[in-house]
Amino acid sequence: MAEQPLEGQVALVTGAAKRIGRAVALRLAEAGARVAVHYHLSGAEAQETVDEIERRGGQGAAVRAELSQLGELPELVEATEKRLGPVDILVNNAGVFAPFDWKRITEADWDRFQNVNLKAQFFLAQAVAPGMKERGRGKIVNLASLGGLQPWAGFIPYCVSKAGVIMLTRCLARALGPEVQVNAVAPGTIQFAGETLDEQYMRRSPLRKVGSGDDIARAVLFFCTQSDFITGQVLVVDGGYSLT
Repeated sequence: MAEQPLEGQVALVTGAAKRIGRAVALRLAEAGARVAVHYHLSGAEAQETVDEIERRGGQGAAVRAELSQLGELPELVEATEKRLGPVDILVNNAGVFAPFDWKRITEADWDRFQNVNLKAQFFLAQAVAPGMKERGRGKIVNLASLGGLQPWAGFIPYCVSKAGVIMLTRCLARALGPEVQVNAVAPGTIQFAGETLDEQYMRRSPLRKVGSGDDIARAVLFFCTQSDFITGQVLVVDGGYSLT
């Protein structure tokens, strides 16, 4: 690990066992952060991510919590700080995504999306922000989505939750400044090895490709290392798809 702008800092990344969260955890660790790899059910994958961080010379810890249970969120922060130290960076990555026929959406479906995708982001920020402000520094990066900017009729609970994330980001930026910068990344289609390429997305995107987990991880790293004069912003990382 050559350049390590996050050396001495602790990052908590939710949903970091797989996919985008894993890519973010690895990228922040490469930049020098000690990384708490949060998971709910994917314990083996979370430990594999920690093992990979340590294989590359970094330090990590797997920490479990059910984000829809508010009582577990302070415990998640406490476990992170006990093992790695005070949280300097929070990446609210964990989320649920699924299509729904609007006629068949139940209250339980609705609540699940809002609880995990939106409510947990706020209450985790509430848990870590006082310490960040007291220490005089902190970065919070929320994962939004194109679905928070565009109306996808087949994904109403998801879109509403992610639109909420965007407004939450702006509100927290106002509430937590000047010590804490709060920003969001809105990914387009991100795909991983073994998945069938989304040809329609690629045809409509000006860059003619889908994104990778590391495309999002590098955007998160930018906000964690270069955002001292940037707050309340949403960075769309979609290959230009939203321009069409």
